[in-house]
Amino acid sequence: MLKAVILIGGPQKGTRFRPLSFEVPKPLFPVAGVPMIQHHIEACAQVPGMQEILLIGFYQPDEPLTRFLEAAQQEFNLPIRYLQEFAPLGTGGGLYHFRDQILAGGPEAFFVLNADVCSDFPLSTMLDVHRHQPHPFLLLGTTANRTQSLNYGCIVENPQTHEVLHYVEKPSTFVSDIINCGIYLFSPEALKPLRDVFQRNQQDGQLCLPLGEDSSVLWPGAGTIRLEQDVFSALAGQGQIYVHLTDGIWSQIKSAGSALYASRLYLSQYQLTHPERLAKHTPEGPRIRDPDVKSQSLPSLNQMWFGVFAPRSSLLLLGNVYIHPTAKVAPSAVLGPNVSIGEGVTIGEGVRLRESIVLHGATLQEHTCVLHSIVGWGSTVGRWARVEGTPSDPNPNDPRAHMDSESLFKDGKLLPAITILGCRVRIPAEVLILNSIVLPHKELSRSFTNQIIL
Repeated sequence: MLKAVILIGGPQKGTRFRPLSFEVPKPLFPVAGVPMIQHHIEACAQVPGMQEILLIGFYQPDEPLTRFLEAAQQEFNLPIRYLQEFAPLGTGGGLYHFRDQILAGGPEAFFVLNADVCSDFPLSTMLDVHRHQPHPFLLLGTTANRTQSLNYGCIVENPQTHEVLHYVEKPSTFVSDIINCGIYLFSPEALKPLRDVFQRNQQDGQLCLPLGEDSSVLWPGAGTIRLEQDVFSALAGQGQIYVHLTDGIWSQIKSAGSALYASRLYLSQYQLTHPERLAKHTPEGPRIRDPDVKSQSLPSLNQMWFGVFAPRSSLLLLGNVYIHPTAKVAPSAVLGPNVSIGEGVTIGEGVRLRESIVLHGATLQEHTCVLHSIVGWGSTVGRWARVEGTPSDPNPNDPRAHMDSESLFKDGKLLPAITILGCRVRIPAEVLILNSIVLPHKELSRSFTNQIIL
């Protein structure tokens, strides 16, 4: 018997995901057409012997989350429950706080997955490794280049046994090119070190109490446990933590730009895992651009505004495009590669859409061009307008490169990045919105470049 735990955090997390996280909890943001954590649940449900999936976080159990859980239970025919923390408890505190629910029924092991990662989730392979050589902690790792490794938890392993000899969370100098993917397989014994951390936190808190304070009262901070610093770093080299390296897809989803990149990875995976989710090119349209066609060029501003751009049908092959069944897309629209179109979206005649996510209820009017952007819920882009961002993709010449999670600003200026339109934004006809973030409910009247529009 197996279980899975997905750590979804809470509303005070994911601030780099704004303004998109204003409207929906970050774990429910659509990536490649489905909520972010649905990819996790699908992977867990495919593991033989999976009996229950638990979501742990400190979001309020509001209607969108409740509705998603009910639909997921029906689709995957598995108990899926949300356990709400009384306060933010860190990456390990929720596991210890809800230990009885996790261990109920006597699972042989349980997966722990961070919600803000994109992966092909090699869970069955991890289970095989664990069963071949059981240990309390098995971490999924991948490789990064020397510079980017400083942004992650770094793992020094024994190359023969794969034991974790040393673990440092976001080191200041280079430690290892093996990084933590935020995907784990724990045995029930893994909760004992968490108990030790909890008890140590409680003792430390009591030592700090003022004279006369009741020391029997539970210190509120005792429940906060950081898996990475409090457990992995402390137990490394003691024969309890091991790592399994993967060469599959993996990326963090910390910002809107990384969500767009994750959508690309998942859409590419759909060719193998869910081909039914990908739009097919048909003579009736819309026209789907293949991601591998090298000769495709993007229209210039003059070509867009004066109608010169006319894509050749010989180039319009099968691409990685998701279109929700309720969306209305004009036959002359040209989509792809790497496009996700949400529920109730309207795409007008002559629209060009590439490397973008268009969310529920948005409208792209005739001959708009949207590139490297996210169009928010219920937003409208006027005729012949152009919404464009700058991709922050990993270095294509470095196979170990990952998405950077750097600040949006440098020297007080907004750095070039993807363009984000918050919910119910109105973009007028024939304007350019370039490398900008538009907060919700804004009605613009002119073009903007490299700005946050409040």
